[in-house]
Amino acid sequence: MTSAPTRSELRAHLVRTMIAGDVATPRQNNLLHYRRMAAGHPYYQFGLELKPSWTERTVLEMMVERCGVDPDPRHIYGDDTIDPDITIDTLEAMGDRIGLAARRRENVVVATGHPATLTPLYQAVARALDEAGCRILTPAAGWTYEIETGYGGSDLRRIVYAEPGVAMLEGDDYRTHHTHDPHPMEAMLRELATSASERSAEAKPDIWPDLAIADHGWAGAAGQAGIDTVGFADCNDPALFAGAAEGKIDVVVPLDDGVSPHHYAPLTAYILARAGLTPVA
Repeated sequence: MTSAPTRSELRAHLVRTMIAGDVATPRQNNLLHYRRMAAGHPYYQFGLELKPSWTERTVLEMMVERCGVDPDPRHIYGDDTIDPDITIDTLEAMGDRIGLAARRRENVVVATGHPATLTPLYQAVARALDEAGCRILTPAAGWTYEIETGYGGSDLRRIVYAEPGVAMLEGDDYRTHHTHDPHPMEAMLRELATSASERSAEAKPDIWPDLAIADHGWAGAAGQAGIDTVGFADCNDPALFAGAAEGKIDVVVPLDDGVSPHHYAPLTAYILARAGLTPVA
């Protein structure tokens, strides 16, 4: 396990690996997503019921503040930026909330729409929380739904869990897949709510997440359900940042979520150290 870096060491690493600083996410893609989120397109809202007052301009202003993208509205082509200091500040806030979960031995759900890159980070955090006495919830394993693949086609996706309980989607090709969809998290929460609904409409579920650690629609659906949610988002994914601005998401860490998995190891170590957790081999 990588030892925890200092803040200055982590900052240098973020910039060197382009996790933050000058990132490879195209500016034109960012602006397109900001426009579509503001227009209320469900795919770009990640399961959050956001206020209708968002405009492309106010989304850009919010992303400057919460992510550190280039503030110049005339910058419409090329690469964009993520402020590494915002990344580290929010990593610390995430670590604080995860540390609180460990001390309270909370119920936690962990999920990713970026299994190819972020799975090792989530696994390390889930293992440490499990070791600290938290319950890592794994509801709705095997639940399936269809996605559109274009040209009238469809594909099946199912919820699977990587050890010790990181939810992600698998296809009929038995490969894990990227997703923005909130539907899998909504299915997980429906299953957890079943025990209560069978007894009384007002009853509290026997088991319910105290904390969600996630990204994309997994995080959006959890935050919309009122669960304390901390997560990661790229600069072309404004919905979670908007959710944070509206008070539905607790912490959003801005980063490029598509770099090589091993580059996230120093971030993982930094989160665990901030949380006061011991890495589990």
